[in-house]
Amino acid sequence: MEWFNVGRIVNTHGIRGEVRVISTTDFEDTRFAVGSKLAVFKKDEKRPIWVTVESVRRHKNFILLTFEGMNNINLVEPFKEGLLKVTMDQLEDDELEENEYYYFEIKDCEVFSEDGERIGVITNILETGANDVWEVKGPKKMHYIPYIEDVVKEIDIDNKKIIIHVMEGLL
Repeated sequence: MEWFNVGRIVNTHGIRGEVRVISTTDFEDTRFAVGSKLAVFKKDEKRPIWVTVESVRRHKNFILLTFEGMNNINLVEPFKEGLLKVTMDQLEDDELEENEYYYFEIKDCEVFSEDGERIGVITNILETGANDVWEVKGPKKMHYIPYIEDVVKEIDIDNKKIIIHVMEGLL
C-alpha cells in the first residue's frame, strides 16, 4: 500500500488526549475534518494504527486533534514524533484545480528544454510563497526552476516528463 504524509505529531497538548500536529498537506480541511480516518505511524514503526478525528482546532502554528476513544494523555503519548498518513484511495477525494499536481507526481520527473535538451530530474519542491520552485538535479549542478506559466510549458505526469522554456539566466 502506498502512503502519503499529511502531518507530524510533535507533542501532546493537555491531559485530555489532544495532540499537536504540524500539517504537511494543502487539504487540511479535508484531512483533519471531524470523522476523517488517518493512519498513525509511531516513530520507528512500520504498521499503522487507524484513528478517527473526533475534534480539531487551531492553536498558534499547530492543529490540535483528538481521536475517537482516546480522551486521555496516556493513550496518545506513544504517538509523539509519529506521522499521520493517508492512502492513495483517500487522495482521490481531493479536487485539484487545473495545473495543480501532488508533489509525488512531480518528483522524479525528467525536465527537458523546448529544444529537447535534458536538463535533469526533479528531486525536491520548495514552497516559496509566491510559487513553488523545483530543484532539478542536472548532470553537473543543481538548477532551481520556478513553477510559473512563463517557464513550465508542458507537464506529462504519465510519462514523468516536463518541458520548460529556458529563459535567459534561468540555468
